[in-house]
Amino acid sequence: MSDIYALGTFSEGAGGHWPGVIRGGRVAALAKLIPVAPADLLSVFRQWEVWGARIDAAVASAQEGWWRPEGELVAHLPCMPDNLFGAGANYRKHVIELIVDSGAGGTGHLSPEERRAYGEREMDQRAASGKPFVWVAARSSIAGPERALVLPHDIQQPDWELELAVLIGRRARRVPAARALDHVAGYMIANDITARELVTRSDLKNLGMDWMACKGSPGFKILGPYVTPARFVADPQKLHIRLSLNGEVMQDEGTDDMIFGVAQIIEFVSAHCELQPGDVIMTGSPSGNGTHYGRFLRDGDEMRGEIDGLVGAQVVRCVGEPVGSGKAFEAA
Repeated sequence: MSDIYALGTFSEGAGGHWPGVIRGGRVAALAKLIPVAPADLLSVFRQWEVWGARIDAAVASAQEGWWRPEGELVAHLPCMPDNLFGAGANYRKHVIELIVDSGAGGTGHLSPEERRAYGEREMDQRAASGKPFVWVAARSSIAGPERALVLPHDIQQPDWELELAVLIGRRARRVPAARALDHVAGYMIANDITARELVTRSDLKNLGMDWMACKGSPGFKILGPYVTPARFVADPQKLHIRLSLNGEVMQDEGTDDMIFGVAQIIEFVSAHCELQPGDVIMTGSPSGNGTHYGRFLRDGDEMRGEIDGLVGAQVVRCVGEPVGSGKAFEAA
């Protein structure tokens, strides 16, 4: 059995949820490994410096009979973060692709070749002298991969964005990039679903993008299924992200294409906010989104997301929301 393991929240049948360890396709309940362990993963990550070492020791000495096949269980959202941050426009090829495909940045009058040259210049300048762009997600938009992704009936262009997510394990405030990765408990897969037609506002052009409208629908921030401890990830900039839609690979890119690396993003966020253990940062999505293909999510689609080096795959089924299934406005 592999030495690499990850943490998840599991259930069987109609039973309650419980934290567990997955290794080599088999799962052991955390309560079996450590009888005095917390009853949920958020509590584990809030004291990661204590529990991380204890879990390592417990996994190494676990009895064979404690492990069960992964397929017998349901994996849920690993834990609900108090804060979820997202880095926007953080992959060089992705941003250039958006400029070429949509004429973003006022380049609609240029040829595709001129748009690409413009985008390359802009991204080189941003990497040299710019800063990360980070937004904050609504907790109600966070979901685990066990839930079907409901595509709102009034959204026309729901798009996928597979990402590397970082789970914080130590309080971080004004942390320099050189020490930023010391504050990471683990990494997981995230899919930041975005309604493309709601990204910009025609009535408030000077205020930029509408991040709430395009990213805030229920279930649009999919995390998990597992958290791979940071000690198993030697370099987060040497991972590979892959998303398949109905078996066809759409995104296939290395994290080395990030404009700002994981450590720089943590440095930036902690300069403006205080990161707490259990907080999550999504670090941006590579090229290959639906905008590029002119193909958006629809009822019956299945997405499979993988990040080489992380345990597990994120499989999400899409279902359409029936028209008229909800009121436009809830009564006061």
